[in-house]
Amino acid sequence: MRQALWYLIAGTRGGENRARIIRELNERPRNANQLAERLDLEYNTVRHHLDLLTDHDVIEEGEQDYGKLYFLTEEFERHREEFESITEKLE
Repeated sequence: MRQALWYLIAGTRGGENRARIIRELNERPRNANQLAERLDLEYNTVRHHLDLLTDHDVIEEGEQDYGKLYFLTEEFERHREEFESITEKLE
């Protein structure tokens, strides 16, 4: 997870938006449309970031199909300090 977080947040373009998505999901679960509105991003951009975060086990999808909510994973929670450390270094 440590390497995945470095890659997702600091190693590729879009890391800042992925960090913003993680922070929004930390407040409460949200769907892609809600995230797009809150972060002032295009829906397709948010979907791309959600797919990457899901593929790397940072977030997981809820069970419903329509308006699917996203949640931070337990695996991410175990590595939250690493996420905070990475984002501090980027500021």
